[in-house]
Amino acid sequence: MSFPSDLEIARAGKPAPLTDIAAMMGIGPHLLEQHGDELAKIKLEAIDELSDRPKAKYVVVTAITPTPLGEGKTTTTVGLGQAMPLIGKKAVISLRQPSMGPTFGIKGGAAGGGYSQVIPMELLNLHLTGDFHAVTAAHNLLSAMVDNHLHQGNELDLDIDNITWRRVLDVNDRSLRNIIVGLGGKADGVTRQTGFDITAASEVMAILALSTSLADLRARMGRIVVGYNHAGEPVTAEQLKAAGSMAVIMREALKPNLLQTLENTPVIVHAGPFGNIAHGNSSIVGDLIGMRCGEYLITEAGFGADMGAERFFNIKCRTSGMVPDAAVLVATVRALKAHSGKFKIVAGKPLPPELLAENPDDVRAGAANLIKQIENVKVHGVSPVVAINAFPGDFASEHQAIREIAESVGARVAVCTHFSDGGKGAIELARAVVEACDEPSTFKYCYESDMTLKQKIEAVATKIYGAADVEYSPTATTQLARYERLGFGTLPVCIAKTHLSISGDPKMKGAPTGHTLHVREVRASVGAGFVYPICGDMTTMPGLGSAPAASIIDFDANGEIVGLS
Repeated sequence: MSFPSDLEIARAGKPAPLTDIAAMMGIGPHLLEQHGDELAKIKLEAIDELSDRPKAKYVVVTAITPTPLGEGKTTTTVGLGQAMPLIGKKAVISLRQPSMGPTFGIKGGAAGGGYSQVIPMELLNLHLTGDFHAVTAAHNLLSAMVDNHLHQGNELDLDIDNITWRRVLDVNDRSLRNIIVGLGGKADGVTRQTGFDITAASEVMAILALSTSLADLRARMGRIVVGYNHAGEPVTAEQLKAAGSMAVIMREALKPNLLQTLENTPVIVHAGPFGNIAHGNSSIVGDLIGMRCGEYLITEAGFGADMGAERFFNIKCRTSGMVPDAAVLVATVRALKAHSGKFKIVAGKPLPPELLAENPDDVRAGAANLIKQIENVKVHGVSPVVAINAFPGDFASEHQAIREIAESVGARVAVCTHFSDGGKGAIELARAVVEACDEPSTFKYCYESDMTLKQKIEAVATKIYGAADVEYSPTATTQLARYERLGFGTLPVCIAKTHLSISGDPKMKGAPTGHTLHVREVRASVGAGFVYPICGDMTTMPGLGSAPAASIIDFDANGEIVGLS
């Protein structure tokens, strides 16, 4: 008998009434806004109402450098959250909302998998409560205000060749990366070159994730820099008189969404900044609420520990003031074998047969990546727990090899079967996380705020990526100098690079050292509160593959969605 699909498993789930889920968190019905039977938003008043309760232990789930198929971080996060009640602990999960670009592209959805899923799976992956649409609308309103300002006489003297604010859309569409607007007659606006990013890469999305209140969101909107005038001074959304309307559009979106797992563990889903472009973490307001609703708050950071976890530590925690107690590092046999350099994994194609054969030596050959990502967690003073996400075709000897590697550098280890077994398959992991959280915290940042932007970039590059040097293009050098002059130098950095390597080169596997990080350009997300260098060939608008998921998602004869994964 074949294993049921994620969608079949999700539909067979038995959700509890959301009022019961909220009651488990100590949240009364007066703090909920129902969106049908299976979704609700939590009012921001919950932050103050719950503030006198004890704080939960704070756990971030990250991973080794993933293959293009992913290593199951969301599935592990959900499995861990479901396991906690089985060992007598009360947990809340906090996740990002999936972007529909990857959902209809090659990655698929992000609700977890197997018997460790967030439900309703269809609604989570498709629209949810419309937060992404609000981000898109608020962002593009500012874009329209920029072009209208140019059309109406350009009182602020915006330099048409130095406008940094683009447009966004929650669709993978490479044809929109670079466009010309204002074509046609005089009434159709000023002709200029611009482009589209994906909504998850919008600064508005980053602001949604990093705001601590409605007033904070409004202030951050005003600080957005859309470009520079001919004197080189920044022009902001506040100066364009767009920030107030943008904040109004985002008011409802700032309220976190409440869902549940297949085993009825509470899940807060909110915001969805990309993990290789933006900071890749769920919202601070969601965590501020979840932190007071259980004994353990379990969240997830995008991609490997060199990506989302580094930004979780240095951007999200710096902004929120919350301190992590432990980090779960997800590892798979197939990924460690891939890091040996002997195998090539291509999304959409079968795995190489040799990779599926029992060979613990191939696992050991890729050990450097696991060891380095454990080190990247420890650099921040956080206790790591390695979660071996077991696949049905794995061999015990290969799991043992991972255990020996991780334990040799001082990490706890647990083998997990949560995909097929749900919460009971992550009990060993839950116990290891509880132990790690009980250790005294020695949390620290990778760099200090008073360092220069170049010093911050170089600290991450050398300490986290293993680089020997950072090379800046002339454009990036000019941009960094401008940002320092304008007072943006105190902001943290969010380095946009490939997620397929610890380095900036996706072809470099394992844990390369001595390489050079190449910074192509640098953008300032002043409203969000970070500066982001863009490295290598990174793009802020993905494209569709040769066989995107959009080509198979449909309705069946009964009106049920099919093809969603």
